[in-house]
Amino acid sequence: MKKIMLVLTSLAALNCFGEDIFTYKTGDYEICTLVETTGPGRPQVLIGADEALQRRYLAPAGGAPDFQSEINTFLIRGKGRVVLVDTGFGGAVFENMKKLGVNPGDVDVVLLTHLHGDHIGGLAKDGKALFPRALVYLAEQERDYWTKTNVNAGAVAALAPYGNRIRTFKPGELGAAAAELLPGITAIAAFGHTPGHTAFLVVSGNARLLIWGDVMHVQGIQFPRPDISVTYDTDPVRAAEVRKKILDYAAKNNIPVAGMHLLYPAVGTVRPAGDGFSFEPAR
Repeated sequence: MKKIMLVLTSLAALNCFGEDIFTYKTGDYEICTLVETTGPGRPQVLIGADEALQRRYLAPAGGAPDFQSEINTFLIRGKGRVVLVDTGFGGAVFENMKKLGVNPGDVDVVLLTHLHGDHIGGLAKDGKALFPRALVYLAEQERDYWTKTNVNAGAVAALAPYGNRIRTFKPGELGAAAAELLPGITAIAAFGHTPGHTAFLVVSGNARLLIWGDVMHVQGIQFPRPDISVTYDTDPVRAAEVRKKILDYAAKNNIPVAGMHLLYPAVGTVRPAGDGFSFEPAR
């Protein structure tokens, strides 16, 4: 196989695997978007978006409102570690890792944005941990909500096999100094979608990337209208406030973002546009 040497900037990308994996650099880190599933979305999940609003943003060529829905995970390699951010439903994530030459036993850390099933489905199966030596990090508020306050059997079962390999933390505030969870990786509070929903800021030199979890589900309408939340949000009002705050911060500080429900390549740049924002995917 002919080898090609590339010099990559902080958001330059190399896609070698079709539309399942998108690989790009953030400083010394290699970060890969792993697409778990892609399929038609349901406009009914949008809160406060009437038919006229849906047609404006989701049916620009006429016809019925329509959009694609995607589930992604992110693999981070660098500084001597392999880190997986979320596990999807636990299907394609393993095949995609294999394409990258990564086995489940190679993963040092799993960072969880929150405990919904499409983010933790790949943690465990039949009572056994699917990442045999990984530490699992999640926000203390998120763990307590789903395992103590509003007990979810799926979340309890997914975490149970990891026992004392679970590490909890309290996320820091956006824009404020916060301790690193891992070298170059900081947890940022993004509460609203769930009570402990967390984004992860990756920093290497002058390069940054904010992996924001489920800050957004339907990019066609939620970039220009960040006030629109979805029925999946535990607190739709707070989710909208957090979404606007993060979009504004990313745009003002020129921080690229990556999301579990953004469409492939699921990473790009936020810009102000009218009363809302626009999104330029990485290439």
